[in-house]
Amino acid sequence: MLYFRPCSVINMYMYLEQFKKEIIPLRQKLLAFSLKMLENKDDAEDAVQEAFLKLWNIRGQLQTIEEPDAFAMQTAKNICIDKLRSRKDTVDVSDIYMEVAGNNPHKEVENADAVAIIRRIIENLPELQRLIIRMRDIEDYELSEIAEIMGTQIAAVTMNLSRARKKVRERFLKAMNYKM
Repeated sequence: MLYFRPCSVINMYMYLEQFKKEIIPLRQKLLAFSLKMLENKDDAEDAVQEAFLKLWNIRGQLQTIEEPDAFAMQTAKNICIDKLRSRKDTVDVSDIYMEVAGNNPHKEVENADAVAIIRRIIENLPELQRLIIRMRDIEDYELSEIAEIMGTQIAAVTMNLSRARKKVRERFLKAMNYKM
């Protein structure tokens, strides 16, 4: 036989009411934010649902949080970042880094080789640099957007992007046997 304490039921009701009042109305804001980050409606919907689930699981602690809406946004942002990190290569680097060589088969082979080398170099960058160079140079995010997604300053993004580009350039030239 299951017994409920009256205070537990009251507390659960208070948590539910607070959740309905403070978190559920943020759905559209969280969805718009997630959609901007993920650029995919289904992924954005999943991220918002996951954020709601995480927030519901800590509903007892929401009363101690001064700005639950900001906390909800941060939760959604972290989930979106995790989703971005887990995505496989969805952008073909050859579309971005190389132009079609026309009817010259030798040039086409050289370009394909260069694209493969650049792709490998980017894959072997440290995680933060890899994410930033992909977001900026492949997915065409603004520096301010990357800083917001990463939760850091624009200067830090710029520094990491510069370091990543320098490593790619150096490793590419070394792989192509060019003198620096």
